[in-house]
Amino acid sequence: MLYYHPIYSELNLPEKHRFPISKYKKLYQRINASKFAQFIKKSEQKITADALQLCHDSNYVDAFLNGTLSEKAIKKMGFPWSEQLVERTLISLGGGLAAAKYALEYGFGANLSGGYHHAHRDFGSGFCIFNDWAVIAATLIAHQRVERVLIFDCDVHQGDGTATIVADRDDIITCSIHCESNFPRVKPQSDLDFALPVNTQDAQYVATVREALQLAVRLYQPDIILYNAGADVYQGDELGHFSVSKQGVRARDSIVFEYAHHLNIPLAFALGGGYQRDVDHLVDIHQQTFLALFDNPAIMI
Repeated sequence: MLYYHPIYSELNLPEKHRFPISKYKKLYQRINASKFAQFIKKSEQKITADALQLCHDSNYVDAFLNGTLSEKAIKKMGFPWSEQLVERTLISLGGGLAAAKYALEYGFGANLSGGYHHAHRDFGSGFCIFNDWAVIAATLIAHQRVERVLIFDCDVHQGDGTATIVADRDDIITCSIHCESNFPRVKPQSDLDFALPVNTQDAQYVATVREALQLAVRLYQPDIILYNAGADVYQGDELGHFSVSKQGVRARDSIVFEYAHHLNIPLAFALGGGYQRDVDHLVDIHQQTFLALFDNPAIMI
């Protein structure tokens, strides 16, 4: 099931803002016009403040929800504060939680948003306000739905916020495959980090993803995988620095989905990053993730 809400693309941003906010609506429209439309469900639940505080400082949560963040904090998170932003954030994390719960029941779930891995315990960063997969992992564990979660992060940027938030936990495992020379400048240690060089191409990238996933599962035996399927590994991404083709993106996602399916490990995924001024082309790249799942006869039987 794919969870989506129109508010994902309804954020009013300044002219020429760097974040491609329209990509969510465009991706939804493509899927909704395809044979996969039956898998879309409107995301209606919001994440709660109590859930956010499992991973985030209560003062930071309150300041964001009530609009009392400092100008410095607002600038660092990358979005101007508004009530609309608060609503969008809570619904987006709610969609991720719904996708994870669905995956536990039926194998796979997706949120047509998310991947907010630069959000730290007490501040937002890089267009990330609250760390969705960290919060959702902690929520599933707190509610005794699972005992151990693997956050498998294939965004081109390291999941620095995720690494710091769960650094002291042995029930939430972080694995990040990213470009060694890219944002963030300081890269804290994940449980497993695979830093690849600028201009990494398909063969090396896909092999690394396969090896990293197999190693993480073998070492930690997770009850669910929360997957950040960043489109910014693509060679045409303006903030990426990799040279992975569109076919390489789809191959990556096929490996992740097939491995989880083969081992009967529930998996939920979020879109993650992707930055192109040609938003239709960017949506082509995000779409590879869904084609890797729904057009895969090894899974959809």
